[in-house]
Amino acid sequence: MPQHVSAGHDTDVAVIGYGPTGLTAALTLAGKGADVVAFERDQDIYARARAVTVNDWTMRIFQELGVDDRIERVIEPQRALRWVTYDGREVMRVEHPPSTLGTRNTRPRFYNIYQPTMEAELRRCGEELGNLEVRYGAEVVAVEQDADGVTITSRDRATGAETTTRARYAIAADGGSSPTRKHLGVEMLGDTVDTLWVVIDCKVKRWWPDRDFLTFWTDAERPVVDIALSAGNHRWEIPLKPGETEADFPTGAEVWPLLEALGVTHDDVEIHQHAFYRHHVRAAETWRRGRVFLAGDACHLMPPWAGAGMQSGMRDAHNLGWKLARVLRGELGEEWLDTYEAERRPNADFYTGLAVGLGRVIKQEATPEEVAAMNTVLENTVTPWEPPLTAPPVLSAGWLRGETGDASVIGRMVPQPVCGDTVGTMDRLDGLLPDGFVLLGADTDPAALLTPEQKAGWDALGARYVAVRPRTAYTRGSGELVDLEDVLLPWLARYGVRAVAVRPDKFVAAADTSGLDVPAL
Repeated sequence: MPQHVSAGHDTDVAVIGYGPTGLTAALTLAGKGADVVAFERDQDIYARARAVTVNDWTMRIFQELGVDDRIERVIEPQRALRWVTYDGREVMRVEHPPSTLGTRNTRPRFYNIYQPTMEAELRRCGEELGNLEVRYGAEVVAVEQDADGVTITSRDRATGAETTTRARYAIAADGGSSPTRKHLGVEMLGDTVDTLWVVIDCKVKRWWPDRDFLTFWTDAERPVVDIALSAGNHRWEIPLKPGETEADFPTGAEVWPLLEALGVTHDDVEIHQHAFYRHHVRAAETWRRGRVFLAGDACHLMPPWAGAGMQSGMRDAHNLGWKLARVLRGELGEEWLDTYEAERRPNADFYTGLAVGLGRVIKQEATPEEVAAMNTVLENTVTPWEPPLTAPPVLSAGWLRGETGDASVIGRMVPQPVCGDTVGTMDRLDGLLPDGFVLLGADTDPAALLTPEQKAGWDALGARYVAVRPRTAYTRGSGELVDLEDVLLPWLARYGVRAVAVRPDKFVAAADTSGLDVPAL
């Protein structure tokens, strides 16, 4: 037992499932000092690519975990999205503006991925953490808990030997059919669509025009998803017609006519693998039972049209991970864990609804009025308008103080330009900010704007106070930053604020305009 794990426990946190959600949870917790044991029933990474994209929000999480440079080497920038008919008419297009969240020099908003490759790199990152143990081939067969912890019973799939592991908390990231969720007696509410889809993953043999668009071929009978993946892979997702079944496509030879109907030839690609799946719109009735939390597909399932299923799980894991790590260290009270579902469920619901709406377009179920509404650019907004699919993230509930909305800075993720510090170091904002809670002042010391009671509240959270100076000014003390790209100060001015309180996940929790008291739990 690690020396700092409390008596009677083998580890701080048990993570059940080691896909992208479990990986993010384990990397977040272990990176912040918690001892983690992860259980993964399979020995190898699931070979089929499922998710196809990550965006700059997810990349910012990778940056916080210290793995973004490595992940960026195995993914590729995405050009844009378009919805077209078979006769070549473009119904809708979503261009990707440059990121405001500061991913890298080119700062793309979206990236194409090949999920097995990305997962393999994340696993290699985990192998470098001495306080993270991964038990491959270990299937969790029982989860029991009491007031002090969780007892995990796992069975070695090769030998049949069973082991019990005692943890203070557990995170179930074991997929849509989550056995842990069933152990807990938590129901999944919602629907599964009857239509069966075939996913065809291919190796690219030559470039073809506009391959780098993520194209949705809209059609009432045979809509198609057509997307470039990273590392020389390409995917098509095609619904089966009534009367067609998996048995009609036993090998690639039977699949080829589906691609040929789209103009794809043997000169273009080689079929690597194909699989079948159905779309789900389902969510768990609760994301927590005592000391066990559900994350990712274990607590929400959505159609693929918004590219947010895997990413929503990774964001669940990061949100829960940074809070749980601080609870384990005694820096935050256990009541902080109640904010996990309060913050993450609305965001998962948002992307589920967005995916359903975009699916109506591709399946030609949307009315002309609905399509027009999706293409409408809102005017006279305080926040520059972007389509919901590409707009920067916003928290709508949880540990916040003040109203959210177009004209409010509350709940928004602070942009991440290149900044400088008082001794001339230049880096992206997150690389210069202290870890934890930070109050940023617009060319002012934010501590000077606080009452003694407010400062005592932030001091109790270990907050730091940082003045952000314009690039045309001198710094006036240690710990200040310079807005070298003229991004942060104009962003604060847009919302009429002089100071904001930024959470460890870089969302704004409070501002001077709505009161800089520590938000209530």
